[in-house]
Amino acid sequence: MNQPARLTTDEYLAGEETLLPQELVWGVVRDAAAPHSRHQRAVFKLARLMQDHVDAHDLGEVFMSPLDVVLDRERALVVQPDIFFVAKDRLGIVSDRVRGAPDLVVEIMSPRPRIGRLDERLDWFATYGVRECWVVHQLSSHVDVLDIGGGHIAARRRFGAGERIESLVLPGFPHAFADFVSTEW
Repeated sequence: MNQPARLTTDEYLAGEETLLPQELVWGVVRDAAAPHSRHQRAVFKLARLMQDHVDAHDLGEVFMSPLDVVLDRERALVVQPDIFFVAKDRLGIVSDRVRGAPDLVVEIMSPRPRIGRLDERLDWFATYGVRECWVVHQLSSHVDVLDIGGGHIAARRRFGAGERIESLVLPGFPHAFADFVSTEW
């Protein structure tokens, strides 16, 4: 069996642009088919709600996939979270790509798995300094907010469809799951 070609971070970043999900994991490119329309609706609606809140409080900037986040240049780890937020005082990590850990990452789970396993991704986010991660579970209508500290998940809080999501990174965020995800398939 042939081993997949290994790339450096620079080789990956110099490649052709694509709008399909694609990541570099320890030098190996992982890609996937385009997401389901329901997934994309949730991404767009939540990103818009987050950006409205961030703008109203002058907190920083919200981004959506596909945008490369270089977590480890030397070890060739580049990810594309569904949505992520970078605080105003850390916007220097944003240029043509994001070079460093965002403050908050959102992963929207869908029936068809994305690139890689969730536990693997959460471990990377914790290891490389993401402060908080929201995992949106469309099928079971809830959001898990993971507070990440010291390289591991320090706390997990679950918010149901009608409960306002409480965030340490985006304090006062006024929305609930039901504001951005349809509960009907």
